[in-house]
Formats: sequence, C-alpha cells, structure tokens
Amino acid sequence: MKIPENSLLRSYRYNHADSYKQTFISDRTDINSTTVGKLFFSSGPKWMDRLFMLRNRLVKVFGLKTSGDLKDREEQLNRFQCEPGEQLGLFNVFEKNDEEVIIGEDDKHLNFRVSLLLNNTQKPQKELIITTIVQFNNRFGRFYFAVIKPFHTAVVRSMVKGIIRELQVYK
Repeated sequence: MKIPENSLLRSYRYNHADSYKQTFISDRTDINSTTVGKLFFSSGPKWMDRLFMLRNRLVKVFGLKTSGDLKDREEQLNRFQCEPGEQLGLFNVFEKNDEEVIIGEDDKHLNFRVSLLLNNTQKPQKELIITTIVQFNNRFGRFYFAVIKPFHTAVVRSMVKGIIRELQVYK
C-alpha cells in the first residue's frame, strides 16, 4: 500500500515507504490521533519489548540511538500528551492534527517517520493506517534497514492489530 493521499507524510522525502491498513467498526466519536498515538506505545505484545531491548544492545556498539530504559515507560506514558516536540523512548513527535500523528527519529544512518492515521470513512467504519518512511543517510542505513525489515513488518502488523483491539475496548 502507498502513502495515503491525506497523510502529512506526503511532504517528506524518503527512500522506502510501507503502509498497513485495517478497517474496524466503532461508534465512538472521541477517538483521535492522541488516542492512537498513546496506544501505539502501550498496546504492543510483550515480545516486542524484548525485541527492542535486544536491538538497543546490538546498535549501541555502532553508536546508534537507543530507546532508553523501558522500566519507567508506564510513568512516561502517563505524562505523554502526543504533542509535537515531545519524545517517548526513541520516538519524537514531529506533527499532529486530529486524524494523524507523525513520530520518528533522525540518526546518523537513517531517518524514519511513522504516521498513525485514523480515517473515519463511513460511520461507524474507521480505518487505521500505519505508514513508515525511511530516508537512508549512508550505506550502513541501507544495510541496517535490510536486516531489520522482516522484524519491522512483523512489528507494524502487530501494532495495527493491537491498537485496533484496544480501540474497540477503549473507555
């Protein structure tokens, strides 16, 4: 799937893009980009935390940025408002409107952005689309992404399902 036409990501430069969409039913009117942004950080499976801890240990050797300590994540999430300029773990919030939040990071090997886009297509039908773009800064960035791409795909697909599962029980 390509970058959605109504995504803020359309103005960014990139070498790679992927997008995953899932439709769901909800009569709720209070679900917005802040809700989705917070759920991005709290609805993932436990195996993902272990995968990120392993990633942090491995990339530290190469001087790449890490997501920091995951132990105080719940406290960080409670304070997190998903506003531009905020950071949670490895992710900075770059842009936000009612339907979409753009998070990501710039590092020496690559820059990435993740769009969390909530489309209210035909009520009560909604779509959640997670799009990732990557700008490679050097050969190591291309190599690094080639190595992590299978993990990236599994993580994003799992995130879409986890966020939707939470949105359907969200109170």
